[in-house]
Amino acid sequence: MIASGGVIAFRTDTFYGLGADPFNAAAVARIRELKGREENKPILLLISATDQIARVIAGRSQEFDVAARELWPGPLTIIGHAVPALPSEITAGTGTVGVRLPAADEVRELVRECGGVLTATSANPAGREPARSADEVANYFSHGLDLIVDGGEVTVSEPSTVLDVTTSPPRVVREGAIRLDRIAEVTGLPLCKSKE
Repeated sequence: MIASGGVIAFRTDTFYGLGADPFNAAAVARIRELKGREENKPILLLISATDQIARVIAGRSQEFDVAARELWPGPLTIIGHAVPALPSEITAGTGTVGVRLPAADEVRELVRECGGVLTATSANPAGREPARSADEVANYFSHGLDLIVDGGEVTVSEPSTVLDVTTSPPRVVREGAIRLDRIAEVTGLPLCKSKE
């Protein structure tokens, strides 16, 4: 289904997300249409294993590797330089992309079965709260999805933390499930936090 341009909804290790092949520009455009998403917002990617990083990240930095080694799998999205093959619908013209290796085995297995890399932008129309159950997904999107994978109700209360390692020093764009001080402690990286 994903290989043929399908769009699914599934439970990630945080909230429900919309999944498609990130290299299929038409499928990604369907996600943007479903969400009514602004063109200037990049779309997060999930990977099934660290051997998939090279498919989406170009010229990995030492900071990227340190953060991935110390805090993956887990609720940390790391922003790196995107490979040229990723369509602008994913990067929103920034040349960068956020990537996460989920902690949950079943999520990694789903991503593996879908080709190893999958979009995971939150399953909600722009401006609404992320869906926490398959029923909420169905209520948000009465049509347009090829499949809703019911993974049960979400129990987490916070989104992933987003760390941008394309800047110097690395910048915490969003502080979520992993706190800034925890990242600094385990990685030894100097960090700054984006102003809200």
